Amino acid sequence: MNDLQNIPAVDSLLKTGTAQNLSALYGRELLLQALRGTLENLRAAVQSGKDISIPNTEKILADTERTLQHWLEPTLKPVINATGIILHTNLGRAPLSAETLQAMQAAAAAYSNLEFDLAAGKRGKRSVHAEELLQRLTGAESALVVNNNAAAVMLVLSALARGKRVIIAHSQLVEIGGGFRVPDVMRQSGAKLVAVGTTNRVHTADYERALQEESAALVLTAHHSNFKIIGFTTEPELSEIAAVTHSAGLPLVNDLGSGALLDTAVFGLKHEPTVQEALAAGADVICFSGDKLLGGPQAGIIIGRADLLDKIKRHPLARAVRADKLCLAGISATLIHYLKGEATAKVPVWKMISIDSAAIRQRAESWRQNLNYGEVIAGKSMVGGGSLPEESLPTWLLALPVKKANQFLSKLRSLPQPIIARIEDEQVVFDPRTVFPAQDPLVIQSLRKLLP
Repeated sequence: MNDLQNIPAVDSLLKTGTAQNLSALYGRELLLQALRGTLENLRAAVQSGKDISIPNTEKILADTERTLQHWLEPTLKPVINATGIILHTNLGRAPLSAETLQAMQAAAAAYSNLEFDLAAGKRGKRSVHAEELLQRLTGAESALVVNNNAAAVMLVLSALARGKRVIIAHSQLVEIGGGFRVPDVMRQSGAKLVAVGTTNRVHTADYERALQEESAALVLTAHHSNFKIIGFTTEPELSEIAAVTHSAGLPLVNDLGSGALLDTAVFGLKHEPTVQEALAAGADVICFSGDKLLGGPQAGIIIGRADLLDKIKRHPLARAVRADKLCLAGISATLIHYLKGEATAKVPVWKMISIDSAAIRQRAESWRQNLNYGEVIAGKSMVGGGSLPEESLPTWLLALPVKKANQFLSKLRSLPQPIIARIEDEQVVFDPRTVFPAQDPLVIQSLRKLLP
């Protein structure tokens, strides 16, 4: 018991200058919680019979401060992406342009006309924000921004096909990351799935037969954004599906997913269908992501016929999945880059896709020279983010032949600003394509500390 009696009381600890400083930094109530926890742990250690000495006041308060720091350390933190995967879903997908960040900060730092009509001086609608930009950019009659593309598809089906049949090809009953399955989304929306064709072969006749036999609300197509079906395969062009659908007097909804507004083939990649092409092919409603190849903040974007978008905007679910002011400000700023023809110069995703291979090699060589370690080797970057499956871009990697590569990756992840790299041929490799040039000094400084 004597040892327990030697543990200082909470009140006496709170009177110290160190505790008062901690109280000013963290707040009295949080300090009390942490301090009591430290003392409880100390009492438990003494009562367990362990041979320990009672720490002095400063040690107790130092332990308490470490607890407070741990409690308040953000779980969401910036990392350096050296994997070469441009749209890395686990690392937040698309980084944002400087102008997009400025627009979002301006919207967050003050009041805005989010739902206020400045001309009329009365309540307005948030759905108007970004709509005109999307109309001008794509040629669509109407547009709506929601919080992500899964929500966009759910909303469209709920508004246009609840309790009714929706025709879709077997080959397009896809599952993407996070367990998002088209059949599940259709079920939750209240739509009734009618699958046509087979897994590997679908013909226009399959759609024609289903439209004759079934009383449907619409036809849905889903882009193969994160997988390929190869070999003995057939699938009609979107324009062919549109013609059959329109002959039956029904709308065609296209879940495009990736949201490409530029031709990826220009940059040595397989052509990814663009939003503009889907509209020209006859899709009446198109859903796509804001944070994939569009390169903006997370959002789901719906464009298409005004009469169908009016129904979608009026549906009760539209309020539940609506975009907030930061998203609307960010999407608008990102779209302006495309309208001004500066996406490859300003949108980080497209800057990374379009960067010259020689420039990447030069940076990798600079890293090696500064470290005086490793070698520069040829490699491949990936677009990622459920876009362009199996497509890669030639790149140059800094390869470090370290012992215990997985342990080295763990050390990189534990840095104050974590670095995420990968292992290739038992070496830890770093791809400059996805590392911002301004991060180069930190990468070199961090590696110097970890390398032998």
